[in-house]
Amino acid sequence: MTDGRPKVVIIGPPGAGKTKVGKRVARRLEVGFVDTDHRIVAKHGPIADIFAQHGESRFREWERTEVAEALRSSGVVSLGGGAVLDPRTQADLEALPVALITVSADAVEARISGSKRPLLAAGGVAAWRTLVEQRMPLYESLATRRFDSSSTPMDTVAARVVAWLLEETR
Repeated sequence: MTDGRPKVVIIGPPGAGKTKVGKRVARRLEVGFVDTDHRIVAKHGPIADIFAQHGESRFREWERTEVAEALRSSGVVSLGGGAVLDPRTQADLEALPVALITVSADAVEARISGSKRPLLAAGGVAAWRTLVEQRMPLYESLATRRFDSSSTPMDTVAARVVAWLLEETR
């Protein structure tokens, strides 16, 4: 694809492995990689601090700005777990290939324990389950294809995403 659109946008719940898979997909496709959460942190500081000092609504404003900019790139874009809550982002994703990375609660527990994820800090896996139950219908409605990372190595998940993308462009 040379039209300036992302080759793939990666979405999914916290702890699913979106960044790890995205980096591997970008490397295999030899394209750039953008993680919108990383861009926010680079400009505004740790996400937990943003939530504590400015609140979730300010974070979502900054997130939307970074998402809009990232979606103008031609590589692989990984969105934060809640980025899809914005109706403008939902509209932007309609015409793009979107890979949903999922993970089971059992598998995510080790990934998120001790993390500083503000929406999960107080409730751990129980909070994660609630968040995922709320968001999963939206994730699924936006996804072109779904990949599970619960018991599959991230390299394998990335290879499956690449195979799907190459199949789609034939």
